[in-house]
Amino acid sequence: MDIAPSMILPPPLNLTDNAVRAHLLSLERDGLVQQFGTRRGRRKPHAAYGLSAEAEHIFPKAYGPLLNHFMDAVSNRLTPRALRATMRDVGRAVARDHLNRLRRSRRERIKAALDLLNDLGGSSKFKESRGKQFIHGCNGCPIAAVSATHPEACLIIEVLLSKIIGAPTKKCCEYGETPRCCFELGR
Repeated sequence: MDIAPSMILPPPLNLTDNAVRAHLLSLERDGLVQQFGTRRGRRKPHAAYGLSAEAEHIFPKAYGPLLNHFMDAVSNRLTPRALRATMRDVGRAVARDHLNRLRRSRRERIKAALDLLNDLGGSSKFKESRGKQFIHGCNGCPIAAVSATHPEACLIIEVLLSKIIGAPTKKCCEYGETPRCCFELGR
């Protein structure tokens, strides 16, 4: 009988809940992880943790240089307008792959968008400020590896969020050595 790779599970760690809590407290104290919110549990909500910004450099992302070379090659062959259109096409294609997650209410769609960004390797939070709604990248964005040198790549996430949430989304990211992802949600 063949077993699909997705059916192979890692061996259990055999740790008690208290042991896990102790390890998390130690990692949090050392600035390697931080709490990014909560997730539903059977009886009560569970804390969700992710790498802190300070810990990001510890775990190299081999795809960063590869994506940068890819973006260099594509941007050298396309006009700036065609490159932006291509980034939007990619965002629409990714959204199409995940449209089955859509819920009815705006809050449920925002939650689905946050879950999708997390599944793609980012960690994001929803925030409201002065009557406006934002999604902020807390612990890296799925395309942060290229956004410093190719900010047009953020259009992928902008369109992706627009399609999943069902409302126009505007990128308001900060670029540089440590990019900060931010998308304002339209009404």
